[in-house]
Amino acid sequence: MHKSKDIYKEITISRGFGEGEERLPFVPWGTSSSFNSGIKTMLSYPAKLRDSLKKLGRSKSMQLVLEGAHDPKDEQLVESFRELLFIEGQLPGKYSDYHTLLRFLRKRDFDFSKAKETFLNYLKWRRNFRVDMIPKEFKFEEFEDVKKCYHHGYHGVDRLGRPVYIERVGMVDLNKLFQLTTIERFVKYHVSEQEKTINLRYPACSVAAKRHISSTTSIVDVNGVGMSNFSKQARSLFLEIQKIDSNYYPETLHRLFIINAGSGFKMLWKALKAFLDARTVAKIRVLGYDYLRALLEIIDPSNLPIFLGGNCTCSDYGGCLLSDKGPWKNPEILELLQTKYAAEEMYSNGGNGNKASEDAPVLNMADIENKDSSTKSTSRHEEPALVGSENAYKLASIKIKGLEAALRDTKNKIEALEAALEETKMVLKGLAQHLEEECGI
Repeated sequence: MHKSKDIYKEITISRGFGEGEERLPFVPWGTSSSFNSGIKTMLSYPAKLRDSLKKLGRSKSMQLVLEGAHDPKDEQLVESFRELLFIEGQLPGKYSDYHTLLRFLRKRDFDFSKAKETFLNYLKWRRNFRVDMIPKEFKFEEFEDVKKCYHHGYHGVDRLGRPVYIERVGMVDLNKLFQLTTIERFVKYHVSEQEKTINLRYPACSVAAKRHISSTTSIVDVNGVGMSNFSKQARSLFLEIQKIDSNYYPETLHRLFIINAGSGFKMLWKALKAFLDARTVAKIRVLGYDYLRALLEIIDPSNLPIFLGGNCTCSDYGGCLLSDKGPWKNPEILELLQTKYAAEEMYSNGGNGNKASEDAPVLNMADIENKDSSTKSTSRHEEPALVGSENAYKLASIKIKGLEAALRDTKNKIEALEAALEETKMVLKGLAQHLEEECGI
């Protein structure tokens, strides 16, 4: 992928709405001088201005898509769970949106006590593992070399719009993999990919599908895998990743197809199942070599790599598992999401649009999306410039609306407090009268 300092800047992620789809990437907007020049530039382009306002006007309907329809019963349970955390002083400012809390409730079959313990462990892990700081502090420089000996990646969507993740486990060169990286570094890379899926891939897929997307369809090709592949290091890596996915990213797997499962893998599968919870095992389908029909029921051939029986080659990227193909690469979708979440980020920071929250992680899109840069044709695949005068004008409008909304909200809260105070005065007055009558004062 072509890299340019004029194209991508650092993009801040902050969690908020959506099921794990906490807030999406948003670009810091620069200095006041660039902001003012941006407004002047936008005023000179009426057509672009109208287009921007049209897109901004669709933000409400886009929010409905991203948020999805809430089941009334689930919503009531989530609200009760949120109240429990609040009363006990354990409700965090981040990561407590509807979909995130619902995922942890489902993982524990809506047992509030167990869900609370799991959720609090998740928050503790995020702090200890410094998840929000990984984009700033960690660079997976060995990415391209690792991809050559461990074939894996996201590729397209299934028929309902969910992202498709593919691994060719039987082709993994474990000796070379652990020469290139360590278990600790690979786990950090895995976490960064999970964060990208929740914060970018799911929302982008939701916009493209016009429905709420919050889970992944996965395919694992185990052709040639047997007990000999499950070395001590391989077991350690598998168990660590499985623990993270199960405990900290629950309910994000829609379905897993294990294909090309021979007799050797089927023996191994009996041992592996012991490390998986029942909910996960129920989503897994183990198939032999006659798997294509099952995959095509779920995934269109255009989104299935040719090596799995589909039509796609991604020749411009050097192969399907190097492309990271999907709606999250669509410039228009990225712009829509960016505009929307810029407003939410600004609002969450009290109207200070030029300063991102210190706790908000910074995601360098150039690092995440350009990992496969050596395999792409720079002349044919130019990335969109997401930062510019158009966005500066949008932010100006968003800041004003955000401040107006904040003022209205504050006014409503003050009026509610005044009403409550008056009610309290009436109750106290009535109590005083009652005491006078009872005691003959």
